[in-house]
Amino acid sequence: MSDSVRGVETTKSPVTVELSRVRQLWHLLEPLHAVLYYAPEVFEEAAALGYGTGERWPSYFPLRAAPLGPVGSERVASAFYSFSPRMVAEHMGSAWSIASPDAVLRARLRGMDRAYRTIFGDRVDSPELAEAAALARRAAEAANVEGRPLAAANAELPWPEEPHLQLWQAATILREHRGDGHLAALLVAGLDPVESLVSFAAIGAASVQRFESRGWSRDEWTAARGRLVVRGVIDDMGTATRAGRELRQEVEHRTDRLAAAPWELLGRTDTGRLADLLGEFWVAVLGSGLLPSESTLGIGKV
Repeated sequence: MSDSVRGVETTKSPVTVELSRVRQLWHLLEPLHAVLYYAPEVFEEAAALGYGTGERWPSYFPLRAAPLGPVGSERVASAFYSFSPRMVAEHMGSAWSIASPDAVLRARLRGMDRAYRTIFGDRVDSPELAEAAALARRAAEAANVEGRPLAAANAELPWPEEPHLQLWQAATILREHRGDGHLAALLVAGLDPVESLVSFAAIGAASVQRFESRGWSRDEWTAARGRLVVRGVIDDMGTATRAGRELRQEVEHRTDRLAAAPWELLGRTDTGRLADLLGEFWVAVLGSGLLPSESTLGIGKV
């Protein structure tokens, strides 16, 4: 199928950076970004603003949405896609009356400064981290943000001075860049928000219980399963058919292709160097025990 028929897939296959490297760098950078939603230091900053921290969702939504500005829950639900609009409205309805987006942006940087210093210790000031930050920033600044609202909003923010915070901000821009492209891939595949979760659970990317954290009702989940059975994407037991597995593989392949441009501009040598440098910091984040063992992203399973 040609790029013109595919519509959104106008990025050609990488010439100097393999898609396996694109996927590897996502695997390495995603945990560095995700610390934002689990670190006690960030929860403390969110609580100081007035957000509830008994569970992660009251702070998750404003922390992630703040770069968009004081937008309403409908726009946030559109950008976040796989979350039930009811769940988004529950947490975003009063979010900006508790604290302004600017206050949240400052709080998340303070929280990440403290969290990275805790996780990385003396290595937070290491030349290796500074080099990784510089390379990741180059990739982030090269990211094409057309049609990518979350990537564009984060890319518009000023860069912090400290290398470890530059690393976090670059990881955030690049993960939202990939995420925005992933939503485009889901749309091309004809998967609505709840169908995207049902079809992902069907290939074993994560448990149904994990996907249920996105706030969809049992009736909505069942209805989506029924639509996918009719399409031949899953069987009556909720397991992906061969066609369903192929559909999800195409979604992930298209996502990788749409995420490739920043790494293509960075080049093979520098992307390889960045992957080598990120290893110890990736290990430190995973070793911190902050992140859940299972996520809805399917890292390592797709």
